[in-house]
Amino acid sequence: MLLRPWWLLALLALALLSYLALRRVRGLGAWEQAFDPALLAAMERFGHVVPGAARRIFWPVAVAAIAILALSGPARRIADPDTFRNLDGIVLAIDLSRSIAEGGSLDDAQAAAQMILQRSAGRPVAMIVYAGEAYVASAFTLDALALSPVLAVLDGEIVPNAGSRSDRALDLAATLFSEAGILSGDVVLVTDGDHLTPQAFDAAAQLAAANIRVNGFLVEPTARHGDMPAPDRDGLERLTRLGDGSLGNAADPAPLADTIGKRAASTLAKGETAALFFRDYGRYLLVLALFPALALFRRAT
Repeated sequence: MLLRPWWLLALLALALLSYLALRRVRGLGAWEQAFDPALLAAMERFGHVVPGAARRIFWPVAVAAIAILALSGPARRIADPDTFRNLDGIVLAIDLSRSIAEGGSLDDAQAAAQMILQRSAGRPVAMIVYAGEAYVASAFTLDALALSPVLAVLDGEIVPNAGSRSDRALDLAATLFSEAGILSGDVVLVTDGDHLTPQAFDAAAQLAAANIRVNGFLVEPTARHGDMPAPDRDGLERLTRLGDGSLGNAADPAPLADTIGKRAASTLAKGETAALFFRDYGRYLLVLALFPALALFRRAT
């Protein structure tokens, strides 16, 4: 593939300039207008006029053409994800509030989080658990599946603070990204959307502005007590929209997990870090340009 394909347009300009130069070098230039045509024809018959040689423009045109091809950036994609582990990460933020822990839907939340771990594709993953406050369950690790045992022991007793503060989880996720020096990534909220405060929407927008997408798995309780809030799908959808992310259902986690798994590399490849994902062979083409360039230094006869 080509990193800078727009440079190929310069080949058209080079072709036009070559055509104009070829017409000029084959004739006598301005002498044809300065001399009487009959006199010029007579001088040419006696061998006193030698038109220019078209081959003289071949070598500079060849050098220019190779240089243009080099600038277009012929490249091959580098397939080593570990090389770019600090470019993109995932933070799993799992809501352990009472409505999820006691609502019979914790299994769905754990299954959705587990699928994100399985589809992380070598990206570093961190985990946050939260209710009324947010806590780091694991810092970023490249061994995402090592977090599976942590998922298995989650319950409503892990977080001592009552409530559901997704804004605290998002703020803590931003801190994790900043401290790890990771340039972009995804935050995945596994929650029923309860108590989404204005601070949560502000935090999602700020993360999106920092190239960190906010995604959500909606967890729908299988059993509700009378004092438990209903899942807020509309609020969570608005949150993910502000966070430039996607919304999925914890009971069917595959679509969102696939989206997150496939989106990271393609997004980076289109951004300012795109060149880091490819090996540019343009510099080697410039070596080939040296050979026609050497012909320009040959001794004239």
